[in-house]
Amino acid sequence: MFAVLSAGIAPTLALMSFFYLKDRFDSEPLTTVFRTFLYGALLVFPIMFIQYAFMEEGIGQTPLIRSFLLTGLMEEFFKWFIFLYTVYKYTDFDSLYDGIIYGVAISLGFATVENLLYLLAHGVEYAFSRAIFPVSSHALFGVIMGYYLGKAKFLTKNVKRSQFSALLIPLSLHGFYDFILETVPSWIYVMTPFMILLWMFALRKVKLANQQEYKNVVVLAEKKSQIQ
Repeated sequence: MFAVLSAGIAPTLALMSFFYLKDRFDSEPLTTVFRTFLYGALLVFPIMFIQYAFMEEGIGQTPLIRSFLLTGLMEEFFKWFIFLYTVYKYTDFDSLYDGIIYGVAISLGFATVENLLYLLAHGVEYAFSRAIFPVSSHALFGVIMGYYLGKAKFLTKNVKRSQFSALLIPLSLHGFYDFILETVPSWIYVMTPFMILLWMFALRKVKLANQQEYKNVVVLAEKKSQIQ
């Protein structure tokens, strides 16, 4: 049991630390990040129940529907919904990069519980591949979702478009991820370049968010100097 818990939680700590430490200016309170993580963790059970009900009834069990609707849309929608109606109202959510932190936290909360349940059912020998693929992908979907929700709150007049992008892009990527697993026999040869591109795309959002924070710091410093 201890081995399963350690193997299930370790990738979460590594990924959360990585993205948390990427914030170069004003780190979020750990208590708020952890609370967001718990929101994501609690989402697993109602989503699994709904997915199980569809499976038992034999509804939507083609690879395309299962990948893009029952998994991609359902999981990313609930994370997006919880983000909009909880995190979006945090007083600590005051910069673009904060969106990434909270997006990663809610996604890793979900991924951690899902990962622990999988390892308990199938064995700790799957821990490494689970860390590399599903847990990492959830974190990266969270980066993308958080970036666009941060952009919606702080950077753009097209708020609805950015909010919609925060749902559409992660669910599309998530659906494609599952579709590869379901339909490609030697999936590792397709999944590996997909994950590399996903990392590149997500890290690009991290870079853009930090650049925007740097601009905000410079503008604030200039205003202070003018006042003095």
